[in-house]
Amino acid sequence: MSAPPIRVLITNDDGPPSKDSPYVLGLYLELKKLGWDVRVVLPASQKSWTGKSYVIRDVIHGQYFYPKEDGTGEKCDTPRSLNDGEVGEWILLEGTPATCTNIGLHNLYPGEIDLVVSGPNFGRNTASAFTLSSGTLGAALSGAISQKRSIALSYGTFHHPSPPKYNQPAHLLSARIIKRLWENWGRDAAGLRLSEVDLYNVNIPMVDALLDPEGMEVCWTTIWSNSYGRLFKPQSEAHRKMASGGPDAQAPSVQSTPSQPLAPLQPPASSNPHDILTPAIPSHLQRSELVFTFSPEMKNLVSPPLDKVPYGTDTWAVHNNKASVTPIRATFCPAGEGEEAVAGSAWKW
Repeated sequence: MSAPPIRVLITNDDGPPSKDSPYVLGLYLELKKLGWDVRVVLPASQKSWTGKSYVIRDVIHGQYFYPKEDGTGEKCDTPRSLNDGEVGEWILLEGTPATCTNIGLHNLYPGEIDLVVSGPNFGRNTASAFTLSSGTLGAALSGAISQKRSIALSYGTFHHPSPPKYNQPAHLLSARIIKRLWENWGRDAAGLRLSEVDLYNVNIPMVDALLDPEGMEVCWTTIWSNSYGRLFKPQSEAHRKMASGGPDAQAPSVQSTPSQPLAPLQPPASSNPHDILTPAIPSHLQRSELVFTFSPEMKNLVSPPLDKVPYGTDTWAVHNNKASVTPIRATFCPAGEGEEAVAGSAWKW
């Protein structure tokens, strides 16, 4: 008697198939070829950089989506039978990636999922600045915290636009990696972990190495610890707008509209002797409205100085044309430097 198929929940942070979500359908079809039972619950729209967030006052509405192999599909408010050319029934939710995972596991398919796969993300999720911000990682963490083995998967863009010839080799490699991780979870002697792993973060660079007859090399890695600076700019400031497809998506040029100078904010007069004067707002922000848009400086995040990137990290791997696989625990790691800290010990003043 054959074993029952592996039951997989796919989610992402890029939403249903579109120019900003070009990979999810291909991975779905590839995992189906393994004979696995694959369910799909996605955000209804782009939700990059949302981390593992839940918007607790939102009412989550959803629709059924019936994709075809070309990425088109019909959305319906109620379920129906598949029509000719449709490859499955997916669910789209007006929620964050982590919300999609949690609702998928506990409301839509309770007790029916073995493995959560989040992705493939349109863009890399390497190094701490991206991984701690990523909705792709957030959805996988949501699965791990619900005690489901989870894998976050991202395709790193190194050519704009990324040539379509890389897509199918990336899906094939992803399916091989996912299958191996599932079959050897917690027992793979080549892994770096010291105990059971909660989730893996997989990054595949979209480069010519995918076309190598011997295949792209896959490495165990750790997360490179990096940082970012300013992520937002005042809305009226001329700036480039980040493309909606994630950190690797090419930013479109944006024409700024000249605006009239705005009167500086004037504090109201007060006779109350207990009023506290707040620090003055910087002159370049003295305007009638405080409005900011997301416009991160991406150069050092996407193209860091490679001599500063440690060997064996996820960033090192993708910049050397290798796929990276990083085992992760779904917890905050205690700091290991500075004053000795032993759990339960009292402070010494």
